Amino acid sequence: MTESQTPQIVTRDEWERARAELLVREKAHTRAGDELAAARRRLPMTRMEPLTVVGADGPVALHDVFAGRRMLIVYHFMWKRKGMPHQQCEGCTHTQAAMSSAVCAYLAERDVTYAVFSSGPWDEIAAYRDFMGWTMPWYSTAGSTDVLATRDGGDVRCYLRDGDQVFQTYETKLRGVEAMMPTLQLLDLTPYGRQETWEDSPDGWPQQDQAGSWWRRDGRPLAQWTRTDVPVERETSCCTEKKQ
Repeated sequence: MTESQTPQIVTRDEWERARAELLVREKAHTRAGDELAAARRRLPMTRMEPLTVVGADGPVALHDVFAGRRMLIVYHFMWKRKGMPHQQCEGCTHTQAAMSSAVCAYLAERDVTYAVFSSGPWDEIAAYRDFMGWTMPWYSTAGSTDVLATRDGGDVRCYLRDGDQVFQTYETKLRGVEAMMPTLQLLDLTPYGRQETWEDSPDGWPQQDQAGSWWRRDGRPLAQWTRTDVPVERETSCCTEKKQ
């Protein structure tokens, strides 16, 4: 690989002027985002039919997933049935890597519960969550109605509870779920960005990867290497591999 180009070198005063020009556009972008958020708050909602999901304590009605709060954010985790940990979705794993118990506590302070739904069997889901050391509530939708079905997963949906009645208020997918990936927003602040081939970067900037291709290394989603150093070929099952 050849040495990458670098940004132009200028004086501090020149840099300050260029930064101030970009700041005008950044502020406009922020205000546009505020306007979109205001529009989301004015979306109508649609009633959800009564249904159940399966969690650690067995079947749970959808309105009980709220854990007593008014609002619920659900991430639909794409699932490979009977798959080993390394075979599970690297994109979905990436989204959950930032969802710490502290983040969920901040959401709860605003009357929002965060949960993960997946179409896999509960025992497989629980094994993967434990393998990753995650604590957010997960539920299996394997026996639920098609109302909860998504493409394959990877969607975010928002709900509002009024007593025992549940309403869907919003959903997003594809790049819409980047809100759950602070890694990407931080990379966007750096001179080389995400280093993916779709980006509009100057000639000579490093761009070796397709979108999301670097979320997996040596056969595993990147976050799994924080949990184990066991090579993929030695993996036996979701339940037997432990953190090293």
